[in-house]
Formats: sequence, structure tokens, C-alpha cells
Amino acid sequence: MEQEMTASKEAYFEVADGIWGLKDYFVNVFMIQNQHDKSWVLVDAGLKTSASKIRKMARKLFGEDSRPEAIILTHGHFDHVGSLKELAEEWDVKVYAHEMEVPYLTGKSSYPPPDPTVGGGMMAWMADLYPKAPINIKHRLERLPQNDKVPGLSGWRYIHTPGHAPGHISLWREKDKVLIAGDAFVTTKQESALSVFLQTECISGPPAYFTYDWTASELSVNKLAELKPEIVATGHGKPMRGEAMQQQLEELAHNFVAQARPTTGRYKDRPAIVNSNGVVFVPPKVETEDNKTTRLAGIAGVVGLVALGLVIYTQRKRLFS
Repeated sequence: MEQEMTASKEAYFEVADGIWGLKDYFVNVFMIQNQHDKSWVLVDAGLKTSASKIRKMARKLFGEDSRPEAIILTHGHFDHVGSLKELAEEWDVKVYAHEMEVPYLTGKSSYPPPDPTVGGGMMAWMADLYPKAPINIKHRLERLPQNDKVPGLSGWRYIHTPGHAPGHISLWREKDKVLIAGDAFVTTKQESALSVFLQTECISGPPAYFTYDWTASELSVNKLAELKPEIVATGHGKPMRGEAMQQQLEELAHNFVAQARPTTGRYKDRPAIVNSNGVVFVPPKVETEDNKTTRLAGIAGVVGLVALGLVIYTQRKRLFS
């Protein structure tokens, strides 16, 4: 029992008063509680593997039969909606997203294709493997209100921060300057598998392999930097706080092109064009021999790591069985 409680504690982390996060492999989800009535909402739904972990976290924090008032999506990329259908149906709750995300959440349009040619590491090289197809939750989906209020949460507002996804939003609590930024920017170098594994803390641009409009993304980062947050929690990486974080965020905003915008890739100079019905235009794929060689090496590395992990797991199982 003691080991189980310790494992449960390690499974989630506190961000700020009434805010907790959960990391599943390489992506975070968050739970936010209203202090006046103890109701809560879930922000994003992680991977397909996240459902059981989210349930366990909710039971530990809020009680056996607790369910959220709503599920709020920062955006609908595959690593943020993996457990969405399952949990929304089980809890019988509404899902709220920005109106520009609707095509990707109602089966109408795929996202702009992820781009493995942006460079930066193994997570980027594998981008062709990441799902871009829409899901369909139209019977659960509600558009966020126009007044920037967040359904189910008091004291919060949402900010439209496109670039990484058309209807990407960030959540802001003014009273203590807490920002849940989704993937508008992140707190690790998400393109690098090593940084993801080590959870290296640094303010970085949005995951480059899924960012379709770099001009819009730069504007979004500047908008968030102007808030001067005290605490930031993002879709990837650990929460960061204090002066060092603020300085890094300011530097990212002021030097976005040099620090975040890739020097290669299909969206480097031309964004995908989107509207309320989904994707209208995607610039042609950029492929060079160097890109092909690098990606093949990266995929070979992944296969090698998986094989090594299986060998170690098998040996440990024999030793301890």
C-alpha cells in the first residue's frame, strides 16, 4: 500500500494552488480545481495510454466518484486528445475548444501534415509517424464562448494563441499570474528525444514538427510574454517559475526567429492556409538527401533503443522471477 501511494504521488505534480499536472511519456495534462465549490476541470486528455492514469489521479485528488465539470482542450493534436472520447463518454461531460479547432474534432479535416524535415532531433525525425487525422466528438463538443471565459472555471480566461494549431488556446489566471500555455511554447526542447527523456528545463518554441504557421506562432509567444507570468505550465516539460523563466520567455519572444523558427522545412517560409472548415492549402513537402539520411539514422536509433529496452526488460524479468 505504501509503495502504491508513493507511485501515485510521483505520477502527478503540483503546479500552483489548485492546479496539478500529470506527465504521460512526453505530454502533460492538467486538472484545475475551483476553490469556492471544489469542482474541477480537466485540461487536455493526453495519449491513448493516459486514461487510466487520469482516472487514478482524479480519484486521489477529488474522490472516488468525482468527475470534472468539463474538459478544456488547448488544441486537438493526437497527443492531447488520445483519451478524450473514452473519458468524455465515461464522465458524460462536454468538451470545449476554440471554434477554429472544430474541423479537427468533428471529422471534417486533418491537420496540416507534421514536418519531419525541421531538424532538431529524433522526436522531429519521427514526425511522419504522428497521426494528423481528425477525431469525431461532435456530440460532446462545444465552442468556447466569445467572451474569453473558461466554462467550469472561475478566475480564468482563455487566450487564442494560434500557430502551432489553428484554434490553439492558452489559459491565464490573473490573480497569481499562472499560465497554462499548451504548446504555444514549451519548457523543454521537444524536438530532441534526449531533452524529452531528461526533461531538460528551458523555454523553447512550440514543437516545430507540428507548427504550421511560424508568423502566427511568433505573435502568440509575444502575446503570452507580455503577460509576464510568474508560473508557466506547458504541454511538454516541467512547470517553470520565477525570474529565470521570465527572462527566458522574454528572450524567446524577442529572438523568436533565431531561437525557434526552423531553417528548413515545408512551413519555414509559407504557412499552411486554414479556415473555419479546416485546411485549405499546404505548401509542398521539402525533402533533401541530407534530410532523408538524418531521418533514417534517427529511425534506426529508435529501433535500436526499443530493442535494447526489450533486452534489458527481459533480463531483469529473468533475474527477479
